[in-house]
Amino acid sequence: MLFALMDCNNFYASCERAFDPALARRPVVVLSNNDGCVIARSQEAKDLGIRMGEPEFKCRERCARAGVAVFSSNYTLYGDMSARVMATAGALAPRMEVYSIDEAFLELDGLPGGPEPYARMIRERVRRDTGIPVSIGVAPTKTLAKAANRLAKKDPSMRGVLVLPEGEARRELLARLDVEDVWGIGPRHGRRLRERGVRTALDFMALPREFVRKTMTVGGLHTWLELHGTPCLPLELAPKPKQSIVSSRSFGRPVTSLEHLREALGQYISRAAEKLRAQKSRAASILVFVQTNTFIEGEPQYSASQSQALDPPTDATPRLIAQGAAVLERIFRPGFRYKKAGVMLCGIEPAQGAQLSLLHAPDERGGRLMAALDRVNARWGRDTLFSAACGVERTWRMRQGRRSPRYTTVWEELPVARA
Repeated sequence: MLFALMDCNNFYASCERAFDPALARRPVVVLSNNDGCVIARSQEAKDLGIRMGEPEFKCRERCARAGVAVFSSNYTLYGDMSARVMATAGALAPRMEVYSIDEAFLELDGLPGGPEPYARMIRERVRRDTGIPVSIGVAPTKTLAKAANRLAKKDPSMRGVLVLPEGEARRELLARLDVEDVWGIGPRHGRRLRERGVRTALDFMALPREFVRKTMTVGGLHTWLELHGTPCLPLELAPKPKQSIVSSRSFGRPVTSLEHLREALGQYISRAAEKLRAQKSRAASILVFVQTNTFIEGEPQYSASQSQALDPPTDATPRLIAQGAAVLERIFRPGFRYKKAGVMLCGIEPAQGAQLSLLHAPDERGGRLMAALDRVNARWGRDTLFSAACGVERTWRMRQGRRSPRYTTVWEELPVARA
Protein backbone atom coordinates (compact mmCIF):
# COMPACT_ATOMS: atom_id res chain seq x y z
CA MET A 1 0.00 0.00 0.00
CA LEU A 2 1.11 3.57 -0.68
CA PHE A 3 0.11 6.37 1.68
CA ALA A 4 0.23 10.04 0.70
CA LEU A 5 0.25 12.80 3.31
CA MET A 6 -1.15 16.03 1.89
CA ASP A 7 -0.38 19.08 4.02
CA CYS A 8 -1.49 22.65 3.27
CA ASN A 9 1.46 25.05 3.28
CA ASN A 10 1.21 27.75 5.99
CA PHE A 11 -2.53 27.11 5.89
CA TYR A 12 -4.02 30.13 7.70
CA ALA A 13 -1.71 32.53 5.87
CA SER A 14 -2.50 30.80 2.56
CA CYS A 15 -6.24 31.24 3.19
CA GLU A 16 -5.71 34.99 3.58
CA ARG A 17 -3.66 35.11 0.37
CA ALA A 18 -6.22 33.13 -1.64
CA PHE A 19 -8.56 36.14 -1.76
CA ASP A 20 -6.00 38.97 -1.89
CA PRO A 21 -3.45 38.78 -4.74
CA ALA A 22 -1.58 41.77 -3.25
CA LEU A 23 -0.37 39.43 -0.47
CA ALA A 24 1.33 37.03 -2.90
CA ARG A 25 4.92 37.91 -1.92
CA ARG A 26 4.26 39.95 1.20
CA PRO A 27 4.99 38.54 4.68
CA VAL A 28 1.75 37.43 6.38
CA VAL A 29 1.08 36.50 10.01
CA VAL A 30 -2.15 35.42 11.71
CA LEU A 31 -2.80 36.11 15.40
CA SER A 32 -4.51 33.99 18.04
CA ASN A 33 -7.75 34.80 19.85
CA ASN A 34 -7.87 38.43 21.01
CA ASP A 35 -4.92 39.18 18.72
CA GLY A 36 -2.51 37.88 21.33
CA CYS A 37 0.20 35.70 19.74
CA VAL A 38 1.40 34.64 16.30
CA ILE A 39 -0.15 31.30 15.32
CA ALA A 40 0.60 31.21 11.58
CA ARG A 41 3.29 32.69 9.33
CA SER A 42 4.02 32.77 5.64
CA GLN A 43 7.52 31.72 4.61
CA GLU A 44 8.48 35.38 4.17
CA ALA A 45 7.44 36.06 7.79
CA LYS A 46 9.47 33.07 8.97
CA ASP A 47 12.49 34.43 7.12
CA LEU A 48 12.12 37.69 9.09
CA GLY A 49 12.62 35.71 12.31
CA ILE A 50 9.04 36.01 13.56
CA ARG A 51 8.54 33.04 15.87
CA MET A 52 5.49 30.85 16.33
CA GLY A 53 3.75 31.83 19.56
CA GLU A 54 5.53 35.19 19.78
CA PRO A 55 3.32 37.84 21.49
CA GLU A 56 2.05 40.42 19.05
CA PHE A 57 3.29 43.37 21.09
CA LYS A 58 6.85 42.04 20.95
CA CYS A 59 7.00 41.85 17.15
CA ARG A 60 4.71 44.83 16.41
CA GLU A 61 7.46 47.29 15.46
CA ARG A 62 9.35 44.69 13.44
CA CYS A 63 6.19 43.84 11.49
CA ALA A 64 5.50 47.51 10.81
CA ARG A 65 9.05 48.13 9.51
CA ALA A 66 8.96 45.07 7.24
CA GLY A 67 5.46 45.72 5.90
CA VAL A 68 4.03 42.50 7.34
CA ALA A 69 0.30 41.96 6.78
CA VAL A 70 -1.17 41.08 10.19
CA PHE A 71 -4.57 39.39 10.48
CA SER A 72 -6.83 38.33 13.33
CA SER A 73 -7.77 34.65 13.21
CA ASN A 74 -10.73 33.99 10.91
CA TYR A 75 -11.73 30.44 11.82
CA THR A 76 -14.96 30.57 9.81
CA LEU A 77 -12.96 31.16 6.64
CA TYR A 78 -10.27 28.61 7.53
CA GLY A 79 -12.81 25.89 8.31
CA ASP A 80 -14.66 26.39 5.03
CA MET A 81 -11.45 26.49 3.00
CA SER A 82 -10.32 23.28 4.70
CA ALA A 83 -13.57 21.60 3.68
CA ARG A 84 -13.00 22.70 0.06
CA VAL A 85 -9.43 21.40 0.01
CA MET A 86 -10.49 18.04 1.46
CA ALA A 87 -13.43 17.70 -0.93
CA THR A 88 -11.17 18.38 -3.93
CA ALA A 89 -8.48 15.91 -2.85
CA GLY A 90 -10.98 13.30 -1.68
CA ALA A 91 -12.60 13.20 -5.11
CA LEU A 92 -9.24 12.24 -6.66
CA ALA A 93 -8.23 9.36 -4.37
CA PRO A 94 -9.92 6.02 -3.62
CA ARG A 95 -9.82 6.59 0.14
CA MET A 96 -8.94 9.52 2.38
CA GLU A 97 -8.50 10.15 6.11
CA VAL A 98 -8.87 13.78 7.19
CA TYR A 99 -6.21 14.05 9.89
CA SER A 100 -6.51 17.72 10.84
CA ILE A 101 -7.77 21.02 9.46
CA ASP A 102 -4.84 21.18 7.03
CA GLU A 103 -3.70 17.54 6.64
CA ALA A 104 -5.09 14.38 5.09
CA PHE A 105 -3.82 10.89 4.32
CA LEU A 106 -4.69 9.55 0.87
CA GLU A 107 -4.42 6.06 -0.55
CA LEU A 108 -2.56 6.07 -3.89
CA ASP A 109 -2.44 2.37 -4.80
CA GLY A 110 -2.88 1.34 -8.44
CA LEU A 111 -3.59 4.79 -9.84
CA PRO A 112 -2.80 5.63 -13.49
CA GLY A 113 0.58 7.12 -14.31
CA GLY A 114 2.32 6.12 -11.10
CA PRO A 115 2.37 7.79 -7.67
CA GLU A 116 4.48 10.87 -8.44
CA PRO A 117 2.59 12.15 -11.50
CA TYR A 118 -0.70 11.45 -9.74
CA ALA A 119 0.42 13.26 -6.58
CA ARG A 120 1.48 16.25 -8.69
CA MET A 121 -1.90 16.21 -10.42
CA ILE A 122 -3.66 16.32 -7.01
CA ARG A 123 -1.41 19.18 -5.92
CA GLU A 124 -2.14 21.21 -9.03
CA ARG A 125 -5.89 20.51 -8.89
CA VAL A 126 -6.12 21.63 -5.24
CA ARG A 127 -4.18 24.81 -6.04
CA ARG A 128 -6.34 25.52 -9.09
CA ASP A 129 -9.69 24.88 -7.39
CA THR A 130 -9.02 26.43 -3.96
CA GLY A 131 -5.94 28.65 -4.24
CA ILE A 132 -4.24 26.73 -1.40
CA PRO A 133 -0.71 25.35 -2.02
CA VAL A 134 -0.06 21.87 -0.63
CA SER A 135 2.90 19.53 -0.25
CA ILE A 136 2.58 15.77 -0.66
CA GLY A 137 4.80 12.99 0.66
CA VAL A 138 4.28 9.41 -0.58
CA ALA A 139 5.60 6.28 1.14
CA PRO A 140 4.63 2.72 2.25
CA THR A 141 3.62 3.81 5.78
CA LYS A 142 1.98 6.84 7.37
CA THR A 143 5.10 7.76 9.36
CA LEU A 144 7.30 7.59 6.27
CA ALA A 145 4.72 9.62 4.31
CA LYS A 146 4.88 12.29 7.04
CA ALA A 147 8.68 12.27 6.78
CA ALA A 148 8.53 12.55 2.98
CA ASN A 149 6.12 15.46 3.25
CA ARG A 150 8.42 17.33 5.63
CA LEU A 151 11.42 16.73 3.38
CA ALA A 152 9.44 17.95 0.35
CA LYS A 153 8.63 21.18 2.18
CA LYS A 154 12.25 21.79 3.11
CA ASP A 155 13.71 21.23 -0.37
CA PRO A 156 12.36 23.60 -3.07
CA SER A 157 13.89 21.42 -5.80
CA MET A 158 11.26 18.76 -5.08
CA ARG A 159 8.49 21.21 -6.09
CA GLY A 160 6.17 20.12 -3.31
CA VAL A 161 6.12 16.35 -3.93
CA LEU A 162 8.39 13.53 -2.76
CA VAL A 163 7.80 9.84 -3.39
CA LEU A 164 10.19 8.30 -0.87
CA PRO A 165 12.66 6.03 -2.71
CA GLU A 166 13.90 2.69 -1.46
CA GLY A 167 17.30 1.45 -0.34
CA GLU A 168 20.27 3.75 0.18
CA ALA A 169 18.50 6.78 -1.30
CA ARG A 170 15.84 6.52 1.40
CA ARG A 171 18.49 6.21 4.11
CA GLU A 172 20.22 9.34 2.84
CA LEU A 173 16.97 11.31 2.99
CA LEU A 174 16.09 10.10 6.50
CA ALA A 175 19.58 11.10 7.64
CA ARG A 176 18.53 14.69 6.82
CA LEU A 177 15.44 14.58 9.07
CA ASP A 178 15.88 15.65 12.71
CA VAL A 179 14.67 13.04 15.19
CA GLU A 180 12.24 15.54 16.77
CA ASP A 181 10.57 15.95 13.38
CA VAL A 182 9.60 12.28 13.17
CA TRP A 183 5.86 11.82 13.65
CA GLY A 184 5.30 10.21 17.05
CA ILE A 185 8.54 11.32 18.72
CA GLY A 186 8.28 15.02 19.47
CA PRO A 187 10.36 17.29 21.73
CA ARG A 188 10.26 15.29 24.99
CA HIS A 189 11.42 11.98 23.54
CA GLY A 190 13.67 13.93 21.17
CA ARG A 191 15.64 15.41 24.06
CA ARG A 192 16.12 12.00 25.63
CA LEU A 193 17.21 10.48 22.34
CA ARG A 194 19.70 13.27 21.67
CA GLU A 195 21.27 12.57 25.05
CA ARG A 196 22.03 9.10 23.66
CA GLY A 197 23.48 10.55 20.46
CA VAL A 198 20.35 9.95 18.36
CA ARG A 199 20.02 13.02 16.17
CA THR A 200 18.23 11.94 13.00
CA ALA A 201 15.47 9.60 11.87
CA LEU A 202 18.15 7.26 10.54
CA ASP A 203 19.88 7.19 13.94
CA PHE A 204 16.55 6.28 15.55
CA MET A 205 16.07 3.41 13.10
CA ALA A 206 19.46 2.02 14.15
CA LEU A 207 18.36 1.61 17.79
CA PRO A 208 17.59 -1.94 18.97
CA ARG A 209 13.91 -2.83 18.72
CA GLU A 210 13.66 -3.97 22.35
CA PHE A 211 15.26 -0.77 23.61
CA VAL A 212 12.66 1.30 21.76
CA ARG A 213 9.78 -0.80 23.07
CA LYS A 214 11.08 -0.61 26.65
CA THR A 215 11.81 3.13 26.73
CA MET A 216 9.06 4.47 24.42
CA THR A 217 6.32 1.83 24.91
CA VAL A 218 4.14 0.55 22.08
CA GLY A 219 3.71 3.94 20.43
CA GLY A 220 7.46 4.35 20.02
CA LEU A 221 7.76 0.80 18.69
CA HIS A 222 5.09 1.51 16.08
CA THR A 223 7.05 4.59 14.97
CA TRP A 224 10.24 2.49 14.71
CA LEU A 225 8.48 -0.23 12.70
CA GLU A 226 6.84 2.27 10.37
CA LEU A 227 10.19 3.91 9.66
CA HIS A 228 11.44 0.44 8.68
CA GLY A 229 8.53 0.12 6.24
CA THR A 230 6.14 -2.03 8.30
CA PRO A 231 2.64 -0.46 8.35
CA CYS A 232 1.13 -0.24 11.86
CA LEU A 233 -1.33 2.63 11.36
CA PRO A 234 -4.20 2.02 8.90
CA LEU A 235 -6.33 4.70 7.30
CA GLU A 236 -9.07 5.85 9.68
CA LEU A 237 -11.95 6.40 7.28
CA ALA A 238 -14.39 7.53 9.97
CA PRO A 239 -13.25 10.00 12.65
CA LYS A 240 -13.40 8.56 16.15
CA PRO A 241 -15.92 10.22 18.48
CA LYS A 242 -14.26 12.58 20.94
CA GLN A 243 -14.07 11.40 24.53
CA SER A 244 -14.28 14.98 25.80
CA ILE A 245 -15.23 18.30 24.20
CA VAL A 246 -13.76 21.61 25.33
CA SER A 247 -15.03 25.07 24.42
CA SER A 248 -13.30 28.14 25.83
CA ARG A 249 -12.14 31.61 24.86
CA SER A 250 -10.25 34.53 26.31
CA PHE A 251 -12.40 37.61 26.68
CA GLY A 252 -11.87 40.74 24.61
CA ARG A 253 -11.80 42.74 27.85
CA PRO A 254 -11.72 41.73 31.54
CA VAL A 255 -15.08 40.52 32.87
CA THR A 256 -16.06 41.27 36.47
CA SER A 257 -19.79 40.48 36.68
CA LEU A 258 -21.41 37.09 37.16
CA GLU A 259 -24.04 38.05 34.55
CA HIS A 260 -21.49 38.50 31.78
CA LEU A 261 -19.66 35.34 32.78
CA ARG A 262 -22.97 33.45 32.53
CA GLU A 263 -23.56 34.79 29.03
CA ALA A 264 -20.08 33.83 27.87
CA LEU A 265 -20.38 30.38 29.40
CA GLY A 266 -23.78 29.90 27.74
CA GLN A 267 -22.17 30.67 24.37
CA TYR A 268 -19.34 28.19 24.95
CA ILE A 269 -21.73 25.48 26.14
CA SER A 270 -23.87 26.01 23.03
CA ARG A 271 -20.82 25.41 20.82
CA ALA A 272 -19.82 22.30 22.75
CA ALA A 273 -23.38 20.95 22.61
CA GLU A 274 -23.46 21.41 18.81
CA LYS A 275 -20.29 19.31 18.50
CA LEU A 276 -21.73 16.73 20.88
CA ARG A 277 -24.88 16.31 18.80
CA ALA A 278 -22.90 16.30 15.55
CA GLN A 279 -21.12 13.13 16.65
CA LYS A 280 -24.43 11.70 17.98
CA SER A 281 -23.28 11.53 21.59
CA ARG A 282 -24.34 12.58 25.06
CA ALA A 283 -22.31 13.83 28.02
CA ALA A 284 -22.47 12.39 31.54
CA SER A 285 -20.70 15.31 33.26
CA ILE A 286 -19.83 18.95 32.74
CA LEU A 287 -16.79 20.83 34.03
CA VAL A 288 -16.66 24.64 34.23
CA PHE A 289 -13.52 26.71 34.78
CA VAL A 290 -12.65 30.40 35.14
CA GLN A 291 -9.36 32.24 35.51
CA THR A 292 -7.89 35.72 35.73
CA ASN A 293 -4.98 37.08 33.72
CA THR A 294 -1.83 35.70 35.35
CA PHE A 295 0.38 37.91 33.18
CA ILE A 296 -0.73 41.11 34.94
CA GLU A 297 1.56 41.68 37.90
CA GLY A 298 0.17 43.24 41.06
CA GLU A 299 -3.42 42.25 40.29
CA PRO A 300 -5.32 39.73 42.47
CA GLN A 301 -5.35 36.30 40.84
CA TYR A 302 -7.92 33.52 41.02
CA SER A 303 -8.72 30.36 39.10
CA ALA A 304 -11.17 27.58 39.84
CA SER A 305 -12.92 24.64 38.24
CA GLN A 306 -15.66 22.27 39.30
CA SER A 307 -17.61 19.45 37.67
CA GLN A 308 -21.21 18.30 37.89
CA ALA A 309 -22.63 14.89 37.01
CA LEU A 310 -25.47 14.79 34.48
CA ASP A 311 -28.03 12.12 35.27
CA PRO A 312 -29.23 11.07 32.81
CA PRO A 313 -26.56 12.00 30.22
CA THR A 314 -27.72 14.69 27.81
CA ASP A 315 -26.98 16.57 24.60
CA ALA A 316 -29.64 19.26 25.15
CA THR A 317 -28.28 22.79 25.14
CA PRO A 318 -30.82 24.23 27.66
CA ARG A 319 -30.07 21.57 30.26
CA LEU A 320 -26.32 21.86 29.77
CA ILE A 321 -26.50 25.65 30.12
CA ALA A 322 -28.58 25.36 33.31
CA GLN A 323 -26.15 22.88 34.87
CA GLY A 324 -23.13 24.91 33.77
CA ALA A 325 -24.59 28.12 35.23
CA ALA A 326 -25.17 26.36 38.56
CA VAL A 327 -21.53 25.27 38.65
CA LEU A 328 -20.37 28.77 37.71
CA GLU A 329 -22.29 30.30 40.62
CA ARG A 330 -20.49 27.94 43.01
CA ILE A 331 -16.99 28.87 41.82
CA PHE A 332 -17.51 32.58 41.07
CA ARG A 333 -15.78 35.03 43.41
CA PRO A 334 -16.53 38.78 43.17
CA GLY A 335 -13.72 41.32 43.07
CA PHE A 336 -11.65 39.66 40.34
CA ARG A 337 -11.09 40.61 36.68
CA TYR A 338 -11.69 37.39 34.78
CA LYS A 339 -9.78 36.82 31.56
CA LYS A 340 -11.05 33.40 30.46
CA ALA A 341 -13.81 30.88 31.05
CA GLY A 342 -14.67 27.57 29.52
CA VAL A 343 -16.48 24.28 29.66
CA MET A 344 -15.53 20.64 29.14
CA LEU A 345 -18.11 17.95 28.46
CA CYS A 346 -16.94 14.57 29.77
CA GLY A 347 -18.19 11.02 30.11
CA ILE A 348 -19.24 11.07 26.46
CA GLU A 349 -21.21 8.06 25.25
CA PRO A 350 -23.18 7.25 22.07
CA ALA A 351 -26.70 8.65 22.03
CA GLN A 352 -27.99 5.44 20.40
CA GLY A 353 -27.95 2.43 22.65
CA ALA A 354 -27.48 4.42 25.86
CA GLN A 355 -28.91 2.85 28.99
CA LEU A 356 -32.28 4.34 29.88
CA SER A 357 -33.02 5.75 33.33
CA LEU A 358 -35.66 4.22 35.58
CA LEU A 359 -36.37 7.66 37.08
CA HIS A 360 -36.49 9.90 34.00
CA ALA A 361 -38.57 9.52 30.87
CA PRO A 362 -36.77 10.08 27.53
CA ASP A 363 -36.93 13.76 26.51
CA GLU A 364 -38.31 13.24 23.00
CA ARG A 365 -39.64 16.81 22.71
CA GLY A 366 -36.24 18.24 23.68
CA GLY A 367 -34.56 16.03 21.11
CA ARG A 368 -36.82 17.32 18.33
CA LEU A 369 -36.19 20.89 19.48
CA MET A 370 -32.41 20.46 19.31
CA ALA A 371 -32.65 18.82 15.88
CA ALA A 372 -34.70 21.77 14.60
CA LEU A 373 -32.23 24.25 16.12
CA ASP A 374 -29.28 22.55 14.41
CA ARG A 375 -31.08 22.42 11.05
CA VAL A 376 -31.93 26.13 11.13
CA ASN A 377 -28.39 27.18 12.10
CA ALA A 378 -26.85 24.85 9.51
CA ARG A 379 -28.98 26.37 6.76
CA TRP A 380 -29.08 30.04 7.73
CA GLY A 381 -25.82 30.49 9.64
CA ARG A 382 -24.55 30.07 13.17
CA ASP A 383 -26.56 31.85 15.86
CA THR A 384 -29.60 32.37 13.65
CA LEU A 385 -31.32 30.78 16.64
CA PHE A 386 -29.62 30.79 20.03
CA SER A 387 -30.45 30.57 23.70
CA ALA A 388 -31.32 33.83 25.44
CA ALA A 389 -28.85 32.79 28.15
CA CYS A 390 -26.04 33.63 25.70
CA GLY A 391 -26.96 37.33 25.81
CA VAL A 392 -27.41 39.79 22.97
CA GLU A 393 -24.76 42.51 23.32
CA ARG A 394 -21.92 40.13 24.28
CA THR A 395 -19.51 42.86 25.34
CA TRP A 396 -17.10 40.15 26.44
CA ARG A 397 -16.66 38.89 22.87
CA MET A 398 -13.01 38.38 21.88
CA ARG A 399 -11.16 41.08 19.93
CA GLN A 400 -10.77 40.55 16.19
CA GLY A 401 -9.69 44.00 15.09
CA ARG A 402 -7.85 42.74 12.01
CA ARG A 403 -10.12 39.94 10.83
CA SER A 404 -10.45 39.58 7.09
CA PRO A 405 -13.92 39.10 5.54
CA ARG A 406 -15.55 35.66 5.73
CA TYR A 407 -15.42 35.50 1.95
CA THR A 408 -17.08 32.13 1.45
CA THR A 409 -19.81 31.92 4.09
CA VAL A 410 -21.37 35.38 4.67
CA TRP A 411 -23.32 37.05 1.86
CA GLU A 412 -22.44 40.57 3.02
CA GLU A 413 -18.72 39.74 2.94
CA LEU A 414 -18.45 38.01 -0.45
CA PRO A 415 -15.56 39.31 -2.59
CA VAL A 416 -16.54 41.70 -5.35
CA ALA A 417 -14.95 41.48 -8.81
CA ARG A 418 -15.03 44.44 -11.20
CA ALA A 419 -14.34 44.02 -14.90
